[in-house]
Amino acid sequence: MTVTEAPPASPAPAGTGPVPRKQPVRRKLVPYWLLLPGILWLLVFFALPLVYQASTSVQTGSLEEGYQVTWHFQTYWDALSEYYPQFLRSVLYAGTATILCLLLGYPLAYLIAFKAGRWRNLLLVLVIAPFFTSFLIRTLAWKTILADGGPVVDVLNTVGFLDVTSWLGMTEGNRVLATPLAVVTGLTYNFLPFMILPLYTSLERIDPRLHEAAGDLYARPSTVFRKVTFPLSMPGVVSGTLLTFIPASGDYVNAELLGSTDTRMVGNVIQSQFLRVLDYPTAAALSFILMAIVLIMVTVYIRRAGTEDLV
Repeated sequence: MTVTEAPPASPAPAGTGPVPRKQPVRRKLVPYWLLLPGILWLLVFFALPLVYQASTSVQTGSLEEGYQVTWHFQTYWDALSEYYPQFLRSVLYAGTATILCLLLGYPLAYLIAFKAGRWRNLLLVLVIAPFFTSFLIRTLAWKTILADGGPVVDVLNTVGFLDVTSWLGMTEGNRVLATPLAVVTGLTYNFLPFMILPLYTSLERIDPRLHEAAGDLYARPSTVFRKVTFPLSMPGVVSGTLLTFIPASGDYVNAELLGSTDTRMVGNVIQSQFLRVLDYPTAAALSFILMAIVLIMVTVYIRRAGTEDLV
């Protein structure tokens, strides 16, 4: 029995193959329709107020006579030259609080990510527990904790800690309230969760097999941390420091409740200019100067950090 093979099929002429169906125009517009609510939100509640504040910063006049846009950029120079100590103080306090949050938050985030086991969820709840109460109440609680003659101040005075901070200019004698130390303490406590959560997320994503491989290569624990853990957690470090420094630099609640007139930050000046002095152009100019300073510092920091993968 023989089988006769069929002759090979001749190639189809060009242009006669199946024509791909065109994607409906309505389906192509779906991503844009999904982005539209977010874009409108940013325009209404961010872009428009920003433009309005920019126009306010170059106005002249008074609240009784009204303000007019006269492109008076001298307001920026006057505001910076008069309140530059508050700007320096804001950067110093926010930077100190950010470093303290990193030193305190990294070990805790490391513990939760690698050592907590079944207690991980409980520890995470404890980290975010301060958010269950008002920011104002948390700050007022520190005003009670650091009160003169309280147990915390007595312990710090007994161990000689206040002598060191007084020599550094952070406290005055045996008093903690109304000093830079109190303001930095409040900033550190209130913004510590913003440091821990990104660090935990970054550490939790590290493959444990990398630590095992480093151990198989006879690397010491310190070497494993320096060569493996910390470099891989840099996205969390960068995110945490940004989430801590940016709001801390513009904060005014901690300096208002825990500090004094000598510890006022630029946020206190902006709040006073807006609500008490009613000098809207100066307040708007101060806001834009602060935004520019923070933006420049953040840009330089991100480039120096050498990571684009932010948690």
